[in-house]
Amino acid sequence: MIVKELEKLVQAALFALAKEGVLDAAPVEHIAFEHPEDKKHGDYSANIALVLGEKIGKNPRELAEGIARVFPPAEFLERVEVAGPGFLNFFLSRAYLANELGEILKKKEKYGKGECRGKVIIEYSSPNIAKPFGIGHLRSTIIGQAIYNLYKFLGYACVGINYPGDWGTPHGKILYEVHEVLLKDKSAEEKKDILENLSIEELERLYVQFHKDAASNPALEEVARNWFKKLEDGDKEARMVWEYTKRVSFREFERIYRLLDVSIDHTIGESFFEDKMDEVIRDFQKRGLATESRGALIVSFPNEELSPAMLLKSDGATTYFTRDMANMKYRLKRWKPSLVVIETGVEQNLHFQQVFLASRLVGYAKDEQFAHVYHGLYRSKEGKFSTRKGETIHLEDVLHDAKARAREILDSSEASREFSENEKQEIAGVVGIGAVKYNDLSQHPSGDIVFDWDKMLNLRGNSAPYLQYTYARCQSILRKSNLAGPSYSHLNGVKDVNEEEMGVLRLLYRFPEVVEDAARRFSPNMVCSFAFSVAQAYNLFYNTHRVLEAETKEIANFRLALTKATAQIIKNCLFLLGIQAPEKM
Repeated sequence: MIVKELEKLVQAALFALAKEGVLDAAPVEHIAFEHPEDKKHGDYSANIALVLGEKIGKNPRELAEGIARVFPPAEFLERVEVAGPGFLNFFLSRAYLANELGEILKKKEKYGKGECRGKVIIEYSSPNIAKPFGIGHLRSTIIGQAIYNLYKFLGYACVGINYPGDWGTPHGKILYEVHEVLLKDKSAEEKKDILENLSIEELERLYVQFHKDAASNPALEEVARNWFKKLEDGDKEARMVWEYTKRVSFREFERIYRLLDVSIDHTIGESFFEDKMDEVIRDFQKRGLATESRGALIVSFPNEELSPAMLLKSDGATTYFTRDMANMKYRLKRWKPSLVVIETGVEQNLHFQQVFLASRLVGYAKDEQFAHVYHGLYRSKEGKFSTRKGETIHLEDVLHDAKARAREILDSSEASREFSENEKQEIAGVVGIGAVKYNDLSQHPSGDIVFDWDKMLNLRGNSAPYLQYTYARCQSILRKSNLAGPSYSHLNGVKDVNEEEMGVLRLLYRFPEVVEDAARRFSPNMVCSFAFSVAQAYNLFYNTHRVLEAETKEIANFRLALTKATAQIIKNCLFLLGIQAPEKM
């Protein structure tokens, strides 16, 4: 990436000043760059002279002028300027921008792609069984998939893990309801028939009913805990019901993943670790990390850095923490990653702080890095959605509504006449689901999102449909050019680049940098912002200048190159976000 080359040159300039005696030593490990909003301030800007000047007691402006004076020559730079109290502004050469345009056309979907950079585990989606996919499940699923795509694109060997909740007290509630409402006093044959016809909707209804009943009869909570204990102890009926609820749930999950175009490498539920938790408990006991407290077994953290975590409840039942420790031991041993990323809701932040620290204390983790990427919640205007109260908005309903609204917009447009019925259905699906995904991914993961149909399904402005339309527009122009697979290898006419063309050029080369930053910060929204900026810049250019009917053949070829590269970058961004780019729209 060019920003890394730029950093090396600034470091070289600082070394040169150190040799002159202007600085006592070559001073900094990392130099921060930013892209100025005002194009007059260059393509990159750095405040290193201000930071360093304050640190060593030298005039920042004079220090910046010294850096500019000894700055090594570079073909990719047109000039270096000093501005204000000591900012350094760097202007990329037109030759470099033209060269990057050629690299995009040459490498296509591989532009900016890395290779051989270590192994990363990314855990995401992880819905609870016995519930339909609600709108709340959308965030972890698509944010996690986007993070997976980013790291894989950068060259990491990625292991995607879906860790569904198929164990624990909540399943005791379902077991109780199924037993009491559906199976009680039924013959073995009748029970089998009922279980084989279970639906995800029926399981959700029973779950909601349990909480309605428990509101007036709190003793039911203890009954549910006893049913989960039965499951742990191998009770025949509990096991049978649980197996059927898993089967129904996983079938539902796969159907929704297909609608979302999401694919996860491994599905390993909590129950997988049922026979691995005794070993975990012994590990903590051997290291003197487990102590009894009121009949339970807990893990206390040094210096009370975190609140204690529970390994065993007072009734001997395991906990979410116990299972996650078994999970962590298993995955670190099996895959030996350099980084483990877990994407869940913000309410689990403390839990994963405990899991990460405990993994180091008990010896499961050594040099591995951990990251908990937590997302905010979808909320109604009245507050948080609750499956317990039956307020869940089903994700499938959202996706179908999105496709229907996209179809309405398509049918009302003049372009509708150009498409067959099958094409209309396909475009509506790509646009509608893309709109839902982008609405989420374009916002920082940690923020809450108020569920608003009109805002969520808005197909105009900063949205996936806007990017998809820009891509389709570029493809239409290229088809009309009658040039099959043009390479534009010489990029003739680049010496006469106008302001709008430069506006596009000065964005396209940033793609590898944006991907790197988005992955490092676990922020797919950075890719959205970049793609939107590219689309805006191209549409400004397109609305100002002719492409196919340009003044000369050389200028037309250059503008076609710009069009093709823009389409490629937008498509690359959409791919990373898990959104399709339609050829026609």
